[in-house]
Amino acid sequence: MTFEEYRKYDALGLAQLIKKKEVTPAELLGIAIKRADEVNPKTNGVVTKLYDYAEQQLNKADLNAPFGGVPYLIKDLGPQLKGTRYTAASRLLKDYVSEENSEVTNRMQKAGLVIFGKTNTSEFGLNPFVENELFGATHNPWNLGHTTGGSSGGSGASVAAGVVPMASANDGGGSIRIPASCNGLFGLKATRGRVPLGPHAAELWSGAVCEGVVSRSVRDSAVYYDLVQGSMPGDPYVIQSPEMPYGEEIKLAPRKLKIGYSYQMPIGFDINPDPENIKAIEHTIKLLRSLGHEVEEAVLPFNKTLLTERLYMLVMGELAATLDYIGELRGQKVNYKEVEPNTWLLYKLGKTFTAGEFALSHLKWNETGRKVGEFHQEYDLLLTPTLGTKPFKIGALQTSKAEDTALRVMNALGISQMVKYTGLIEKTATKIFSWIPFAPLANLTGQPSATVPMWWSSDNLPVGVMFTAPMNDEATIFRLAAQLEQAEPWFNKVAPL
Repeated sequence: MTFEEYRKYDALGLAQLIKKKEVTPAELLGIAIKRADEVNPKTNGVVTKLYDYAEQQLNKADLNAPFGGVPYLIKDLGPQLKGTRYTAASRLLKDYVSEENSEVTNRMQKAGLVIFGKTNTSEFGLNPFVENELFGATHNPWNLGHTTGGSSGGSGASVAAGVVPMASANDGGGSIRIPASCNGLFGLKATRGRVPLGPHAAELWSGAVCEGVVSRSVRDSAVYYDLVQGSMPGDPYVIQSPEMPYGEEIKLAPRKLKIGYSYQMPIGFDINPDPENIKAIEHTIKLLRSLGHEVEEAVLPFNKTLLTERLYMLVMGELAATLDYIGELRGQKVNYKEVEPNTWLLYKLGKTFTAGEFALSHLKWNETGRKVGEFHQEYDLLLTPTLGTKPFKIGALQTSKAEDTALRVMNALGISQMVKYTGLIEKTATKIFSWIPFAPLANLTGQPSATVPMWWSSDNLPVGVMFTAPMNDEATIFRLAAQLEQAEPWFNKVAPL
């Protein structure tokens, strides 16, 4: 098999070739490794090579499983793989080796996937782009000067570059859907609790985080969730199981849906909608109506404050807890030299909030959840752009050199929390959430939400659109996404790298 032939198949397609004995798992692994070595100097998507590990796993992979023998990459944040380096893209963990598998990793391997590497991310998943100090930036295969999005940017770049047809991702504020949008892929964040995070965590970021994948085809994501979903012993809650497997749902046409859309920025952002987003939404609306769905403009059920205040406080508080927990486990407190300056700043700011302030902010999530619940009494789905703009140039969201220097000095002097009173935090939060004004809503409410690659900009950069459904209704998203994929296929749109 040549690479050109390899790239014509999704993960399920490759697995079927193996079952028919038209290709061997070793042959597929060889192609994937060769492609990774070819493109990684340009994209920097893969940060840990596990080639020897993968070759050892070939004889153990269940070739009768749905993804039996298919090469696979996991994100270097979230799923742990026993005996391998796990860094979360941080100097703090650069020498840490996982002592056991995550449950989701066990389920990936039971599904037949052959893990041969780990993908780049932002430090602890904090940034919605991948430009960390430990491994460097990941570059978009559609245009190497632009971002892949984050924090699952390494996975997004590797799938778009043809290394694998599907790769591990997770989502605490959009980190499946953001790189899916930037790289022209499909990516669904499932309902809160759909996929277990154990045994290392009951929930992460107060329930905002979900494990998943980015993929070139809808059916790969659908079957993946069929295979990894379901609670494990000790989980904090058990959610409703789907009525039928998602892999079967995608074979059925969706009923006529009533969809509320908006391409306007949430109230509070003094920014006009990006012209490419408007084109993407208008194009999608036209297609939806041609398929028989009812689509009308609606008011977004949230505003800027939800993101720049409530979610940002969550991130800072959770980071403070994470770094303190790591310090306790190793018997030595974390210091500012072990993490990036902005990470240390968020950590110190997280320590300034009282328990009452954190709890109050979390309590106010309920207000948004209720508004969204009311929205879905009228609409089956919410349609928005995935991002505020098309993929930006790498470095555009970083702090300026002057700000970075000042921050490093304040960190060294132990006064970084003073930034709280300079306005820099508000400025930074506004800049970050102007890039991701839509995606984090579903993390706070727990709803399923997916990016569908429906548009490419005038300079050939992907611009995804996002559908968000009520709790436990992944089925509607999968059915609609499969319908859109059939009506206007994107699988053969290949990044020029």
